Amino acid sequence: MKKIFIFFLSLFFISGCASAARHRQLTQDDTGDRITVGKVQREIKVGMPSAQVAEILGSPNIVSTDEERREVWVYDKVATDVSYSNSEAGASLILFGGAGSSGAASSTQRTLTIIIKFDNAGKVRDFSYHSSKF
Repeated sequence: MKKIFIFFLSLFFISGCASAARHRQLTQDDTGDRITVGKVQREIKVGMPSAQVAEILGSPNIVSTDEERREVWVYDKVATDVSYSNSEAGASLILFGGAGSSGAASSTQRTLTIIIKFDNAGKVRDFSYHSSKF
């Protein structure tokens, strides 16, 4: 009887120390192809036609004009990264009829604002961007 008790006790301690952690990252972004600072730096060039900019970055969030009636495109992207972590002790289910679990979640927000100014011929004359993470 004492050996059976020691067996179950050791099984309980072993299972209590063993935990399975799962990490899952979800990104919510309103575009299928993610726009990054690197993509803007690599692919957007002064003198590029607006059609090519739209092909690379997609449709802008805002289209307006400056004081000289030249188009200005604004891309304003926000993404949320969520990370979940779960730990479970499964062998306690056999011994005590329940399973213990704990977990944690953390999230990070990223923003990217891109402003592209066009000349009267519809070609990029200037562009700027701002990125933040919090």
